Amino acid sequence: MNDSSVFPQAETIEQLRQNLATVRARIDQACVQAGRDPQEVRLLPVSKTHPADYLRLAYAAGCRMLGENKVQEAYQKWQELEDLKDLEWSVIGHLQTNKAKYVARFANEFHALDSLRLAQALDQRLIIEDRYLNVLVQINTSGEESKYGIDPEQAPELITQLGQFSRLRVRGLMTLAMNSENDQAVRGCFIQLRELRDSLQAIAPQGMQLTELSMGMSGDFELAIAEGATIVRIGQAIFGARAQPDSYYWPQ
Repeated sequence: MNDSSVFPQAETIEQLRQNLATVRARIDQACVQAGRDPQEVRLLPVSKTHPADYLRLAYAAGCRMLGENKVQEAYQKWQELEDLKDLEWSVIGHLQTNKAKYVARFANEFHALDSLRLAQALDQRLIIEDRYLNVLVQINTSGEESKYGIDPEQAPELITQLGQFSRLRVRGLMTLAMNSENDQAVRGCFIQLRELRDSLQAIAPQGMQLTELSMGMSGDFELAIAEGATIVRIGQAIFGARAQPDSYYWPQ
């Protein structure tokens, strides 16, 4: 959804604070309906396209972690907001191996790990930076060619190989659901991710705890919570509609 009438622009700290509270209340209600503890679900505000000065308002409204799709855009904002010492960054978009150095330098978590080669690049850069990184493996549950992520059947091999990288803390899985008005089709993507995570736990390397399911965005997060989401990535419902379509962030 990019309709500004559905997601009006938040322009003040108070509007942002209200939107955060509204989204959190919806998360809590979805948890209650699913028989889950609301403490199990983390809200990740997605701040892509919004400039650093605007994100200072979001910080003042209570945001302490922000999600970004494009790593160089995120890196620039991190540099501009370095004075906010407790503000953390989550990179949630596709990453080329030659840009792993940026993520290793500043990000606290990365939601789009989709190859052994990228894992190697990240681990090597993290050693140089003397940092650790929480990562989630991105799974293409919709089967759409427009979406990144590995095929579900490739996940067991990748998960078992990730145990060799001492700087990567593999926490779980991430997916982008099908872009559809059909709730059952969308829900099916979330069910598939949860069931895959459950099956992978049995073969995960020793010490690897696959507890996180990053799934659900502004238009479908309640469905995701019903199916076990532990992180929901919410942008427009907090900050307002984006000018660019989703294809700008997840190119065809």
